Amino acid sequence: MKIETHTINNIKIAEIITDEITLITTEDAIDLIGNLYYQGYDKIIIHEKSITPDFFDLKTKIAGDMLQKFTQYQMPLTIIGDFLKFKSKSLNDFIFESNKGKQINFVNSQSEAIKSLTN
Repeated sequence: MKIETHTINNIKIAEIITDEITLITTEDAIDLIGNLYYQGYDKIIIHEKSITPDFFDLKTKIAGDMLQKFTQYQMPLTIIGDFLKFKSKSLNDFIFESNKGKQINFVNSQSEAIKSLTN
């Protein structure tokens, strides 16, 4: 796993770069938040391919449990991916509602991710 750092207006953003699935459990999310917090990061970008596919099946409750930790520990997260491929109405509604706030966002590109985390 590589961390690419983006610093904009004194906001330190960690972008997780990996070809492996790094977020599988809620504990993985807690570990990631803790590690990045102690490295001085304020916000996180992760790519959809780095998250277990079960995350995107809301019946598993993995998304809710994981994202609750990012909210609880006040670590904004933006997930980059192609979310149109998911045909679940409940997931699409979840993404739509998440994108109304500033804590958890789902976007299509790195530039959108940085914009969502710095506005």
